[in-house]
Amino acid sequence: MTKEIIQTDQAPEAIGPYSQGVVTQPGRLLFTAGQIALDPKTNSLINGDIEVQTKRVLENIRGVLEAAGSDFDKVVKTTVFLKDINDFPGMNRVYETYFHQTPPARSTVEVSRIPKGGRIEIECVAIIP
Repeated sequence: MTKEIIQTDQAPEAIGPYSQGVVTQPGRLLFTAGQIALDPKTNSLINGDIEVQTKRVLENIRGVLEAAGSDFDKVVKTTVFLKDINDFPGMNRVYETYFHQTPPARSTVEVSRIPKGGRIEIECVAIIP
């Protein structure tokens, strides 16, 4: 089995020794790094409530998915990390607009801290057609 590294300017640069995404060969699965609400042009955390930050996170994930030749319909699993579990309803309102037809399996957990002081981080696994 081999792996292919995915790198795109449509998602923030890695802020550590990791890749934005990795595609496995054979099997063609994409594993994304956790995305936080960084603006890919400035690499700065965007201000805003959970809905604003969730949208930015999912747009960053879109960039990695598209760079790998995939899309939201092919995501099979997500993990959502929330700084405050009380943000779940706001996150969910935005999340469901990206995963409305065939939603993936999902885990959501509250964590004590998210890098750069973010409110949310999401990672996913997707099929590459």
